[in-house]
Amino acid sequence: MNPDNPVVVLCSQGMQAEAEGRDADARALFLRAWESASDDYEACVAAHYLARHQPTPHDTLHWNRECLERADRVGDDRVKGFYASLHLNMARAHRDLGSPGPAREHFGLAAARLRDVPEGQYADWIRLAAAEGLRSTGGLAPHPADGPLASLLDRLCELRDLRSLALILPAHLGDLGTPDDGLRLTTALHMLHASRALPAPEQELLRRAVTAST
Repeated sequence: MNPDNPVVVLCSQGMQAEAEGRDADARALFLRAWESASDDYEACVAAHYLARHQPTPHDTLHWNRECLERADRVGDDRVKGFYASLHLNMARAHRDLGSPGPAREHFGLAAARLRDVPEGQYADWIRLAAAEGLRSTGGLAPHPADGPLASLLDRLCELRDLRSLALILPAHLGDLGTPDDGLRLTTALHMLHASRALPAPEQELLRRAVTAST
């Protein structure tokens, strides 16, 4: 984004107001950005932020839909990396309205557009949110290791074994149900199992999880 663009400037000011807890000021700035938009790209950016400051789930859905439609009208590389986030927002809005079917569809679309998001913390956050959304709306089949893995994770939390949790949780919580994601989780479990660093009861739970996931 061009930092000198007037709409971007207003949205940046709105984000600063958000960070300072001035929600009314933030909404006013985002509304000014929307009213100042001169093309679909600028309108897409403004609608994205304006959706975050709506009084009802229906209003939130309206502005998220407006944002998505404007992105479709732009249709070039400027918005290519937006779509994962836009579909994630649509999914959450539908879920808040008690519509799991459309929510599940948009969570799936968010996952599919992750390929257009540069690797990094932002992409990781979208992956985790999409995976959680798919699980909550029935979009993911249960993983064969879910039972023993849940017990193992409970024990690792009780033990405050942060190293083991750091190895398993990204693969587990970011599992979108693809073969690559399944392999990522299985590999993490195998690596931890091979280290034999856990106490015997937890090592046995880990063995069961490895067996179930293989």
